[in-house]
Amino acid sequence: MKQIINRGNARMMAEAGESPDVVRRQADMLDRPIRDLVARLRRAPPRLVVTCARGSSGHAALFGKGLIERHLAVPVADAAPSVVSVYRRGLRMDGQVFMAISQSGCSDDLVESSISAKQCGALTVAIVNDTESPLASASDVVLPLAADAESSVAATKTFIASVAALLRLVACWSGDAVMMAALDTLPQRLCSAAQLDWSNALDAMSQAKSLAILGRGPTLAIAEEASLKLKEVCHIHAEGYSGSEFQHGPIALVSREYPVLILMPNDEARYELSRLADNLCQKSRLVFVTGDAIGSAERLATLPPQQADADAICLIQTFYGFAARLADRLGLDADQPRHLQKITRTR
Repeated sequence: MKQIINRGNARMMAEAGESPDVVRRQADMLDRPIRDLVARLRRAPPRLVVTCARGSSGHAALFGKGLIERHLAVPVADAAPSVVSVYRRGLRMDGQVFMAISQSGCSDDLVESSISAKQCGALTVAIVNDTESPLASASDVVLPLAADAESSVAATKTFIASVAALLRLVACWSGDAVMMAALDTLPQRLCSAAQLDWSNALDAMSQAKSLAILGRGPTLAIAEEASLKLKEVCHIHAEGYSGSEFQHGPIALVSREYPVLILMPNDEARYELSRLADNLCQKSRLVFVTGDAIGSAERLATLPPQQADADAICLIQTFYGFAARLADRLGLDADQPRHLQKITRTR
């Protein structure tokens, strides 16, 4: 069924549609910087990676945490920028890696945190779209997102660029040939993912005031990013959870009319999340699951599995199109969400 998107949502859709080209450009632009960075990391292996990011970039950092911990066994911690920008305390980071992720590279708290981390002995890395930004200037290593300008307030292609850059870094650092092969086919798979139709979830989501989005492993960060997009462009209170964390309290929210969207991973985490999905079908009639049919859940179409981390990136590509259509159904301008601006500068 052909979807008609109002002109207010056109930029978000167009920019999300540029993601395949962005990932293609990255292959060339990131090749040398990543090889140089990986050489440094192998000469002096860090015992810890600290990430620093906010908003969609924070979800990309969470995606990177999963990649680095699962494929490299290096612990990853999420820095609180206010420790530096508000409380003026440096952290003991001698010999470790500090990785800041930002679209604009202009947020003062991220810039100050990166400067402080370098002063405290860390190797600082900026994954950033604007390579002339203050954050880039403050960092030892710059990994360009290569996403070009993004004018829609809600990040789409820059989020995909961020997680693809992290996937490329970890593939090179770990020497994972399967992951590298998945990166080669990711642009075409993103094109295919953008064509998938989740309109069978539109009626339920358009009537929802609140809902939960569940993920696990590679799809946890994707669930959190999806929940942010529903808040931003659809004004729906959605929360992203790990399937296991959801059972430690939030599951009490579920009623027969409470929607739950489950983004199924294509790795070992799938089994437990599938069990939870089947259980939730006994509690709600509005359970939506990506991939294979589970119980009475409504199935949302996905691409055939390839590599679990790359597959998760394809899920958010499909979701962005769904979110724009949902905003259209609700009569909202996805390109200019209320109270938001493209560059948010915080301390």
